[in-house]
Amino acid sequence: MERYRGKSVSPNIAIGRIWFYEKEKCQIEKRAISDSAAEWKRYEDARNTARDQLKELMRKIEEEVGETNAAIFDVHALLMEDADYNAYIRRMIEVQMVNAEYAVHEAGIHFAEMFAAMDDEYFRARAADIRDISQRLVGILTDEGAENVSWDEPMIVVAPDLVPSETVQMDRAKVLAFVTEKGSVNSHAAILARTMNIPALTSMPVKREWNGRLAIVDGSSGILYVDPDLPTLERMRRYEKKEKKAALELQKLKGQETVTQYGKKIRLYANIGNVTDAEDALFQDAEGIGLFRSEFLYLEKNSLPTEKEQFESYRAVAEKMKGKKVIIRTMDIGADKQADYLGLEKEENPAMGYRAIRICLDQQEIFRTQLRAIYRASVYGTVAVMFPMIISVEEVREIKRQIEAVKEELQQEQIPFEEIETGIMIETPAAALISDELAREVDFFSIGTNDLSQYTLAVDRQNPQLERFFDPHHPAVLRLIRMTVENGHRGGCWVGICGELAADLTLTEEFIRMGVDELSVSPPMVLPVREAVRNVAL
Repeated sequence: MERYRGKSVSPNIAIGRIWFYEKEKCQIEKRAISDSAAEWKRYEDARNTARDQLKELMRKIEEEVGETNAAIFDVHALLMEDADYNAYIRRMIEVQMVNAEYAVHEAGIHFAEMFAAMDDEYFRARAADIRDISQRLVGILTDEGAENVSWDEPMIVVAPDLVPSETVQMDRAKVLAFVTEKGSVNSHAAILARTMNIPALTSMPVKREWNGRLAIVDGSSGILYVDPDLPTLERMRRYEKKEKKAALELQKLKGQETVTQYGKKIRLYANIGNVTDAEDALFQDAEGIGLFRSEFLYLEKNSLPTEKEQFESYRAVAEKMKGKKVIIRTMDIGADKQADYLGLEKEENPAMGYRAIRICLDQQEIFRTQLRAIYRASVYGTVAVMFPMIISVEEVREIKRQIEAVKEELQQEQIPFEEIETGIMIETPAAALISDELAREVDFFSIGTNDLSQYTLAVDRQNPQLERFFDPHHPAVLRLIRMTVENGHRGGCWVGICGELAADLTLTEEFIRMGVDELSVSPPMVLPVREAVRNVAL
């Protein structure tokens, strides 16, 4: 028996034989062209064909797993129309005078690498979407078409990587589980796996030699067993039966209150990055959006997003949530999330450098554009705004002055807006230690436990050598969380948690004991957290 550990993407257990899938690498020839206009026309024709293909994929997935998940390919369609993506391709065709398929291939590599290098899991996941649309366009331009991804019997699909379009073209009835080497828990392929209730693992070094061998995928613990022995096989079969029953029970919690056995109500929200994620949040029965990462609007472009672009995105999410609260975090650019067009200098310690609210207060035009877009969107739903990387009362007061100036501008221009809640992220020890003062300035706190843990422990959470030292359960971190909750309540603030710890089921009861009012988690964790809350009996 061989045993391998990866990262869990979708829970539950699957037992069956492995089907190794590896897309044949397309050799893209770089050719010199003489007519750039004709070559650009080739590209535009391919893009039109791709649009039709995406519409057909959307229809297929709507039938199989619902309209919510079909929107994944709506995102692909939008990415394919992205001005920066197309500008990159056009420059290569017109300036370098190269063939369209080569230009698309290079654009795909460029933008995928840009996203893959980011620290944030959400943004890393967008790399797969870029690769997917680029592969589709290249396939059309080279007349290679889609690869056959069918087989005869239910199998565990093992692959170096899977993009969403490959995932949906597989016969759902013949997929027992997914195991990939590349990928992300927030990728659209991962979202589809969870929606289809298919166990999935990623970050697993896969081997072609596994093809045809018996295996067990433990999607809950992140373990793959190849050629399992009889005791392991019997044990996992019992677990499989038990987990299927538990998953069905979890679905019954949709529409139920997130309330403890003694009547304490917890607001259970979701973390998202775009409209598609909002749909996933609704599918999982989130009660609102506790963190809308607005930075994707900045990172997916080669220039600052306009007020109109931002407004349309915020409005779309607000309308989609139909009155449920949507908390928009202002841009958290800097550190690992770099936008080249901002011209930020390379820093030796970017996590503690020129980022987030520091950029906004320094470059106020950027900040006010975003604030205008948020306030304009406020008439289309229940919108709130929060600000990251706060360390002082003075920063909050300056933010409030900027808000008032923006509201005055909108009034003068007769643009409607609503009064909205304002809050701050508590993700630095400084903010936690002065949370009594900060609470008097805002309506709510949202504790970002990822950065709070990193700064409190003086441990770079991205450094694999320091992994054993990075302990978000450290007493110092938990004391700061408790202090923040207590100070927030004394100052009239409600207090939530939107970092990774919000989904840590071992801490759910402790957070409730502390008095936390809201937990915001990734959409797939909404129902497990609801179950944990409902099991609390103090």
